[in-house]
Amino acid sequence: MDFLLSRKGSVLFLNILFFFLLLLFPLAAHLHSPSRRALRLHLKEKSCKDLLHEIKDHESICAYLKSRQQVCTPEGFIDYLQIFYCACGGSPFLGCILLALWLLVLFYLLGNTASVYFCSSLEGLSAVLRLPPTIAGVTLLSLGNGAPDVFSSVVSFAGSGVGDVGISSVLGGAFFVTSVVAGVIAITIDSRGFPIAAVDRSSFIRDLCFFLLVLVSLLAILIVGQVSIWGAMAFTSLYIAYVVLAWTGHFCKQKTSELAVPILDTSAEEDDEETGSSQPPKANSPVSSQVRRLLRLLELPLYLPRRLTIPDVSEERWSKPYAVASVTLAPLFMSALWKSQRGDVSSEETVLIYLVGGLAGIVLGILAMETTGKDSPPKKCLFPWLAGGFLMSVVWSYMIAGELVALLVAIGDIAGISPLVLGFTVLAWGNSLGDLIANVALAINGGRDGIQIAISGCYAGPIFNTLVGLGLSLVLASGASHPSPFVVPQDPAIFETIGFLIGGLLWALVILPRRGMKPDRVLGVGLVAIYLTFLCSRLFECLKIVRLGITPFNV
Repeated sequence: MDFLLSRKGSVLFLNILFFFLLLLFPLAAHLHSPSRRALRLHLKEKSCKDLLHEIKDHESICAYLKSRQQVCTPEGFIDYLQIFYCACGGSPFLGCILLALWLLVLFYLLGNTASVYFCSSLEGLSAVLRLPPTIAGVTLLSLGNGAPDVFSSVVSFAGSGVGDVGISSVLGGAFFVTSVVAGVIAITIDSRGFPIAAVDRSSFIRDLCFFLLVLVSLLAILIVGQVSIWGAMAFTSLYIAYVVLAWTGHFCKQKTSELAVPILDTSAEEDDEETGSSQPPKANSPVSSQVRRLLRLLELPLYLPRRLTIPDVSEERWSKPYAVASVTLAPLFMSALWKSQRGDVSSEETVLIYLVGGLAGIVLGILAMETTGKDSPPKKCLFPWLAGGFLMSVVWSYMIAGELVALLVAIGDIAGISPLVLGFTVLAWGNSLGDLIANVALAINGGRDGIQIAISGCYAGPIFNTLVGLGLSLVLASGASHPSPFVVPQDPAIFETIGFLIGGLLWALVILPRRGMKPDRVLGVGLVAIYLTFLCSRLFECLKIVRLGITPFNV
């Protein structure tokens, strides 16, 4: 029973969900064969959400979805609307449970890919490139922590061409981290009864003032309503100014810092026999050995596809068979992904794509076989390995983020909720939950430096996500529409979120210096109260438009 409450128990639960859903989704389109009804042509002019709530029975909705109309086309690899209305049409409750479980799996996959593979490649690249700790902390480390938000934002702009989900997820995540995470840290360390270490005043004021400048710049873009490629590049380049500012402060103080070691190891493939735990070993019985073998099998659906396509040269996870397989299969995987993204491809082009990918994989596999050892990762020529691991982890994160955004859009269509609201809440919470756990643990167990790093991370991370994640998205979108400017979303909810976010930053900027730069309950309660006020306002607005997905059914 203790195992079920452990980390491996939670990973096993997610693997079972993944395996179950993986089997169920391909059968979705064949479980029901409703009679196709004649649907009027004027339905094509309506949005998908309006259509789903205008048609009054699930059979007609399913018939419309299967008629391959262009209004409700899926944005990801899976058609979630057909799963909900066709496969689970007779049981909306089952459909809601199925989509919610898949949402949990996607959040886990996105976070786990970023923490295990993406961050590992970034740390290796930092060491190979010999970056100063300060520069690595505000660039590579921030990129590793903010990868889910960055990929979600880029996917939103690339997929829909509008980017409302991307903007809402970045701003919602920034608001959650700077208010809830920072507030919980302050409340937690104050409630322990120990003396509170003071936060560095200059670094704190620098980060908050710069973040306010970033938000004012973003607000100006939103008020104008459009941005050119040069304006988007100027907005993104503000991060270079932030890095230079941080490096200058570090140089002037003549201090050295170290990259923080991840507190929580979320790798699904960790083996208890290889961790070198100092605790006394437990007796192994034939039954427990069989259970462990079964658990490893159940972990494969989540673990194996990424392990076989992402090169990994970390010391603790090194395996020559996996390394050779990953560099061999990665080009084939990229070929298959490229073919799927291009849509209709002739048979000759398909053969050529797979032939190039296969030949590249064979060559890289032979090189890996001849230049690596069995017991330890390579010590020389690490850059190609790290670059390959970085590229493939980016590809996997981008794919998972795209599917996550597509699922949220489908949930919004089913429930009658704007995807913008889901970006502010569900997507922002899912991407920021790891920050909450890691930063609070660091503040509690890391001493004086732990509190400083945790509080700084609550502001440096959102600055990166806003400038790089949202900025890169604006650059790509404006580049696609060049020479015409890109029209940015101007939903009132975005302006409201920026207003609350600025209010939380101003509260921290005023209160913390007045409390002697010591995070306490006054700061924490105020930040959490500001976020709860924002959440209540969003909830009250949603209640006016929310209609549950079961209302179109005659049940």
